[in-house]
Amino acid sequence: MQVLLCLLGQSKVFEEASELLDKLVGLKISGMQIQRVSEYYGAQLDPAINRNIESCIPKINEVKREDTVYVMTDGSMLLTRDEKWKEVKLARIFTHDNILKISDKRSEIRDSVYVSHMGGVGVFLPKLERHLKGYKNKVIIGDGAKWIWNWAEDNYPGATQILDFFHAKEKLVLLTKLFFKEQERQKWLDIQCKLLIEDKVHQVMENMKRLRCKSEEAKVIKEKTLQYYEEHEERMFYKTYRDKGLLIGSGPIEAAHRSVLQSRMKLSGQKWSIKGVNAIANLRCLYKSNAWDILEKFVNAAA
Repeated sequence: MQVLLCLLGQSKVFEEASELLDKLVGLKISGMQIQRVSEYYGAQLDPAINRNIESCIPKINEVKREDTVYVMTDGSMLLTRDEKWKEVKLARIFTHDNILKISDKRSEIRDSVYVSHMGGVGVFLPKLERHLKGYKNKVIIGDGAKWIWNWAEDNYPGATQILDFFHAKEKLVLLTKLFFKEQERQKWLDIQCKLLIEDKVHQVMENMKRLRCKSEEAKVIKEKTLQYYEEHEERMFYKTYRDKGLLIGSGPIEAAHRSVLQSRMKLSGQKWSIKGVNAIANLRCLYKSNAWDILEKFVNAAA
């Protein structure tokens, strides 16, 4: 019963879960009780993992140590009771073999492992690192957040680091609005994106340097964009990555934020405690990682 309450609590608003349970099996259990049980067991997962209870750590299905393993991480905002909008971090881990090509422009990822935490990277990153032990070929894709790249360089210096192509493009889009008339923007942008795809990031930077600033705002944005490109130049060889068959975008982690966290935890009127966010997010990550059996074993062991 406790496992069932957790299953309902991670998938539905607590009051809706209560109504569903009543309609399906005639059990009258309040939304508050479903919330208590769900948050209790969701909160107990982290201490279990911290004690290195191996059975509490989801595994990537049928992965070999020599397989290419993608690691994507990003943050999104949830509304909390005490700190208003606050970032929750999410990581998505999957192998290259789990990328299913649907068409020339669309792919689907079959199996992933998810890790989440609202709070500092000092807690989030150790949770993530437990899933990465032993894999030789790691590909880390992210945006410009410095903590991601500092962590990658300190802990996985041999990993392939890729700056999400669409974040790189987004910086150029903002730049064009200050330097070009509307009819000229797309032409310049298309040229720069083509250069990026051809591994000519240095040429893109030279083209930015040639832009003439007509305002202080344009000067500031130009300097910031150049600095961004200089910091990430070694992560922007997109032709090289694509020639190796690698992804160059972080779309999978952005989609994961919507499907894993926001579809349950960013609904109208919802305000969370930080403890509640982490507990329910832990359950959501287990469920979406196809690892719900971990919770079943955990609850049975605790009974």
